[in-house]
Amino acid sequence: MSQIRRGFVDLPHGQMHYRTAGEGGEPLLILHASPGSSRQQLRLIEDFAGEAQVFAPDTPGNGDSVALGVVEPSVADLAAAMLGFIDALGLETVRVYGSHTGAAIAAELAIMAPTRVSHLVLDGVALVEGEELRDILENYARPFEPDLEGAYLMRLFHFCRDQYLFYPWYRRTREARRDGGMGSPEDFHAWLVEVMKASTTYHLNYRAAFQWPADERLPLIGCPVLMAAASNDPLDETREALTALIPLGRTVSLPRLDDPVFREKRRSEMARFFATASSHKDT
Repeated sequence: MSQIRRGFVDLPHGQMHYRTAGEGGEPLLILHASPGSSRQQLRLIEDFAGEAQVFAPDTPGNGDSVALGVVEPSVADLAAAMLGFIDALGLETVRVYGSHTGAAIAAELAIMAPTRVSHLVLDGVALVEGEELRDILENYARPFEPDLEGAYLMRLFHFCRDQYLFYPWYRRTREARRDGGMGSPEDFHAWLVEVMKASTTYHLNYRAAFQWPADERLPLIGCPVLMAAASNDPLDETREALTALIPLGRTVSLPRLDDPVFREKRRSEMARFFATASSHKDT
């Protein structure tokens, strides 16, 4: 198994932290969901490190990456930072996988730099509108400002824990319950630590992603796109409808996140998709 290494690149807004493994083949760029960091994607990094060099950055303002310094950054702002990231690494073209917030950033990157992205995997794309959007923006993600009593740590703990149990996490009702369980204490602790690192900036990317108009932006993607989601992912509900908006889109339903075959099924579906010709090769 390839060793996962860590590094930083210097960008105009500050340093961006990333994890990398593997060598050879067309590079794979992995963009994580909010909140957290590239640590959430360790298993996917391992799954593809045997065939290509994999890069998984912490998105700006998450994990160990410096925030953009913009009061209300947009998904386009975050995508521009990712373009700067692949430029800094000297990567010409990349395959891109994005999860949730990372999916929005990945899609915008493919729109912004169409000749740089050969294949795009979008794992969970949100389309939030109207009253639901207003409710989400008001309640879903707020900064956890440090205090001397440590109360912010308990609030942050419950924020992370309840994302496993409810969607949205703050709607603690029978109707909003999720049934996937908590996972291992070790994974939860590691995720909590990554969120804690960015307790006052993590929410900015969330807000950008929730306001991203997926139905308007997805039709602008010119490369092949695989829309995927686990069957118990709340964002699986809109997967097929959003796929229909993408010129070169196809879709696949993955097993539940807690299904023992989930990881291998995701890897095999992605590998099959990457083996198809890109739009760049077709032209």
